[in-house]
Amino acid sequence: MKKLQAITLFLLVGFLNAQTDQRIYDIIEAVSAERIKNDISTLAGFGTRHTLSDTVSTTRGIGAARRWIKKEFDIISKSCDNCLEVTSQKDLVKSGINQRITKDTWVVNVVAIQRGEKYPNRYIIMSGDIDSRVSDPNDFTSNSPGANDNASGMAGTLEAARVLSNYQFESSIMYLGLSGEEQGLFGGQGFAKQAKEKGWEIIGVFNNDMIGNIKGVDGIISNTDFRIFSEPVPPTETEEERKMRRFYGGEVDGTSRQLARYVHKNVLTYMPEMNPMMIYRLDRFGRGGHHRPFNDLGFAGIRIMEAHENYTQQHQDIRIEDGISYGDVLEHVNFNYAKKLTAVNAINLASLAWSPPAPNEIGIGGIVAPAVTLQWSEVSGAKGYKIYWRETTSPTWDHSRYVGDVTAFTLEGIVIDNYFFGVSAVGENGFESVVVFPNKIIK
Repeated sequence: MKKLQAITLFLLVGFLNAQTDQRIYDIIEAVSAERIKNDISTLAGFGTRHTLSDTVSTTRGIGAARRWIKKEFDIISKSCDNCLEVTSQKDLVKSGINQRITKDTWVVNVVAIQRGEKYPNRYIIMSGDIDSRVSDPNDFTSNSPGANDNASGMAGTLEAARVLSNYQFESSIMYLGLSGEEQGLFGGQGFAKQAKEKGWEIIGVFNNDMIGNIKGVDGIISNTDFRIFSEPVPPTETEEERKMRRFYGGEVDGTSRQLARYVHKNVLTYMPEMNPMMIYRLDRFGRGGHHRPFNDLGFAGIRIMEAHENYTQQHQDIRIEDGISYGDVLEHVNFNYAKKLTAVNAINLASLAWSPPAPNEIGIGGIVAPAVTLQWSEVSGAKGYKIYWRETTSPTWDHSRYVGDVTAFTLEGIVIDNYFFGVSAVGENGFESVVVFPNKIIK
């Protein structure tokens, strides 16, 4: 009997380590490059989407663009029996708050929530920026199609909503169009503040900013490489947490970095043709994106974007100079590549929304011992738990063991000094939470 139980457990462990879900492949297949092309074309066709541009016209300016985005979310919702709650959120940004706000401006975000059946207050967010700009950040009248920056990210967010609205999830998914990015991340700041005030449990923000270019200014052309930017630890960590890191490790194991690892692993599992590049930095060198305001308030957030940028097509007046065509125009966007990165988002949104919550508390012990003991808080809805470990110099969780429905386990023969450890919760459907790094010491 015991032998049979051991064999059953062995097979279960192997199944859980290798399991994939057909629905994820179906989601990848359902993403449409043609629909993304149409959406990018429409957004670029508003002429300019500068945050300070026209808000009254029905054909030009950011007002027309955000009303069209809301209409598209409404259409998607109607097709899924009103499964999306479509609203807007806005803040008045006063003139002079910085050099790029030259008049009082309402920064308006467009929001669509696909409410989770089991954890309605638990959110996974995909965002794209609505606004665009040319060379002069204060020029809000010149043509600024912003086809790649960032109609591509906004179109990807709309397309993810179209595809995922055909499914039901345990947690809520939020599709978010943010404004005011080019003027100082104002849309994200206002929305993240609201999320904090309302007590929303945001477990991950996927900021998509430029997901359509494959030809880099460095001469590299690739339709498979993409970058995942993530900060190492939250800026909100306490002094006690900082001291704990010094003695126990975790310098690259904050919540945003674990979210990046989750995406990296999921992409290699379901989209092995892609090359996800984890970049150990909040954003590009000295630059910023709309995941940062969420990070600033302690939420996990990453930036997903193309690997090879072309700076002649970013924040540029449309012109030809020295034989070089400048400007962020439609012909520079690769729609099939934008489809791939949209699929990257969609499968990770779905995987997280189908997974149980992660354990809140992870304890670890094993000082001067030939074994490592981990203890964790129980997660309602979890079938079991998986322990992960890696060498301290490895960027990814390279080893794992499914340990079943227990809240403590000892890994015999493993020296705690040589590895980092984490724990995830596994649902009945096989989907896992993000890995959580230990936050408590067992003595």
